[in-house]
Amino acid sequence: MVIWMRPERASRGPRPAHSRTEIALACVRVADAEGIDAVSMRRVAAELGTGTTSLYRYVSSKDDLYDVMVDAVLGEEQLPIPTGYWVEDLRQLASWKRARFVRHPWMATVSGRPAVGPCGLVVQERSLRAVDGLQLPIDEMYIIAEALDAYVQGFAMREVAEQWAIQRSGLDAEAWMDAHAAYAQAVMASGDFPLISRMWLDASEPHAADRAERGFQHGLDRLLEGFGASIRRSHSPGG
Repeated sequence: MVIWMRPERASRGPRPAHSRTEIALACVRVADAEGIDAVSMRRVAAELGTGTTSLYRYVSSKDDLYDVMVDAVLGEEQLPIPTGYWVEDLRQLASWKRARFVRHPWMATVSGRPAVGPCGLVVQERSLRAVDGLQLPIDEMYIIAEALDAYVQGFAMREVAEQWAIQRSGLDAEAWMDAHAAYAQAVMASGDFPLISRMWLDASEPHAADRAERGFQHGLDRLLEGFGASIRRSHSPGG
């Protein structure tokens, strides 16, 4: 049975010692501290101070653990207050979602399927509601919501991967570029990659101290502009 259709408390028997929320938060604590691979029935049971066997009264598999912990993260902070302007509402929602991935890096590895828990449904509904009223077919509304999610998750995964690379190598972005300076000079001197050389020498975005935030917002601008152009075409005569 899907975890969300399973009652938290059986109609008979003793009162559960732990709630589903407590289990979810225990999973999140373990994943935040030790990584997603550390999340197991045995480890979560130990975090809760209970036996592994008793945990199966609440969840039946590791996938259930993933479902409840993702839903817990999606419900940990209030969603942005809607402004009534679809571009701004999608922008705020995208930033809100990105913050979840940055705060909980393991989210990027377990969010492959739609989050259909109570909190996940609220977030999905908000995404669709942002473009409701624009006279779009529901398929178009879905495409916009999915494209936005794909952008946010993809960008967040790159941020997380960079943080892991820094932890492994001990080199931050500036130190990494310094270590590759001689190689970069050789690449540029070859003349084989003129656009990459131009980017390395002239582009300001890759070298900005806040490049992650700037990159995210500027990419989001282009995505929202594309949505807007598509919506205008669909509303134009013959569109």
